[in-house]
Amino acid sequence: MPKSSATVSVIRASWPYPSHWSGVPVDLNLLRSFVAIYETRSLTAAAEGLYVTQPAVSQALGRLRRELDDPLFRRVGRTMEPSELASSLYPDFRDALARIDRTLDSVHGFEPAEFDRVFRIALSELGEIGYFPAILDAVRTAAPHARLEVVPLDVDRLPGWLARGSIDLAVTSSRVTGEFPHVVLKSQGYAILMSQNHPLARGEVSLEDYLAATHVVVASDSGRPNLRTALSRLGAVLDEPVSVNHFASIPPLLAARPDMIATVPDTIGAGWATSWPLVVRQLPFDMASVDVSLFARTTAQHSAALDWAFDVVRRAISGTHGEFFAIHGYPDR
Repeated sequence: MPKSSATVSVIRASWPYPSHWSGVPVDLNLLRSFVAIYETRSLTAAAEGLYVTQPAVSQALGRLRRELDDPLFRRVGRTMEPSELASSLYPDFRDALARIDRTLDSVHGFEPAEFDRVFRIALSELGEIGYFPAILDAVRTAAPHARLEVVPLDVDRLPGWLARGSIDLAVTSSRVTGEFPHVVLKSQGYAILMSQNHPLARGEVSLEDYLAATHVVVASDSGRPNLRTALSRLGAVLDEPVSVNHFASIPPLLAARPDMIATVPDTIGAGWATSWPLVVRQLPFDMASVDVSLFARTTAQHSAALDWAFDVVRRAISGTHGEFFAIHGYPDR
């Protein structure tokens, strides 16, 4: 990311700053520190995100407090809570920095080959199994010095992570509250997975047979609401006597228990069937596919790097065609 010691003149007509600050040159690094503190609610996290020391961030905050004659942030427990003025300034500061960074990048260009910082991406268990190999290959090919960190997906905490910049990107099929840049990558279908020795392993599975079977489900599977909706339209309810926490538990369980079946993403089921004594069968009813989307943070730091990473990850996942090569091996290349 190009560094700049440029300053901006704060113009009263365009910015909601105190009148005594109108026309005062402001170091961009002060604004970066302010935005980072606001987004992370932490001096330490802000320093880490800016790749500077915590004393440097504290000094920048002190200067802004003097310039604006406002505390800006107050420590509440372990969190730096913004003042009313800080909350009013943040949107314009963030947007201004993003515009400045993109303008500078258009002049100097973003060089992935020189990028040596961390990209953090939130992935589910299936995302890490199915998509991360392709993501890693695509990112490291263009940016060999970049570092990638996978964060376990937590849907409830995801909006806060994206808003504060705790992560850069997230891949999820769950609904995410808030206004975040995103794109739908895939529509994931579902199918039935069972042992080759299951009584239903040969031929088509009827609705009656499906409902009468013993089912194992993954508690965190984002497709379960769609499954329940599809069955509800038929006036049916699925008995789920066995629930597990991880998709990785499914293949050995079904292989050991030929009396059980699971409704799983069809691509991962096909992958498992190549390396386990399992078979995949079509559902005996229509079930809406699950949309898998890529989300980006809204924070201002390193916007050019974020734009690049978003596009690389989008193309990498879209290019997998839903094939979970990590399960059944990569094809010859």
